[in-house]
Formats: sequence, structure tokens, C-alpha cells
Amino acid sequence: MPTAEELKKLFSKRLSALLQENNMNQAELAKLLGVSESTVGKWMLIKSLPRMGIIQKLSDYFGVPKSYFLEENGNKKQAYYLDPETARIAQELHDNPGQRILFDASRDLTPDDVKVVMTVINGLKAKEGIKE
Repeated sequence: MPTAEELKKLFSKRLSALLQENNMNQAELAKLLGVSESTVGKWMLIKSLPRMGIIQKLSDYFGVPKSYFLEENGNKKQAYYLDPETARIAQELHDNPGQRILFDASRDLTPDDVKVVMTVINGLKAKEGIKE
């Protein structure tokens, strides 16, 4: 069982890597999570750990399992979609805020199923005159 200090160190390292990969700074993360910049700073400086609710928000936002933040062997990939092509297309939807809101996927969708959903969403948006 890791010590509290080891958990804080791992959490800080993993969060720092995700921030870099996503070109995000601590202020942006604080705003996204609804916490102060000093709170995020404490996490990064290995002074504290967030509550599990915040870890869940981080997990959801970055698309990684909670274990990624708390276990040394925690895998970064969260295998939600069974088909890699479906996962790629779903990530495109996730990255597009206008489509992400409307999209509710199931694990067993094929890439073609996801493309149909994207076509329907884009068609509805075009009909309403909504531009991306």
C-alpha cells in the first residue's frame, strides 16, 4: 500500500503530464474544476491530494481511469469502446463541444454506427443554421 506522500507524488506527476499534453495551465484547470488556483498549486507541489469527487472530474475530463492518478501501474487508457476505430471517431465527437452534448454512445457501436450518429447531428445543426 503506497504512503500518502507516494500518492501525492504520483498524482502530481500524472496531472502535470496531462496538463502538458492538453496545453492547459493550472488556472484553466482550477476554473474547470471550480477550485482555487492555490488548491491546484498544492496538488502540483505534492502538498495535498484532491477529494475523490475531483479525481472523478479529472478522470472524466481527461478520459483516463481514476486509477491512473492513484496507482503506479494505473493505465492511462480507458477502454470504453471495444473497436479502436469507434474510439477514434468518438474522441472526435468528444473534442467537438457541439456534438459532445448530443452524443450518447454505447460500447458496442461500430464505426459506421458512430458515423451515422455524426451525420444526423450535423444534419440537424445545418437545418437549424448552427455553424461549428
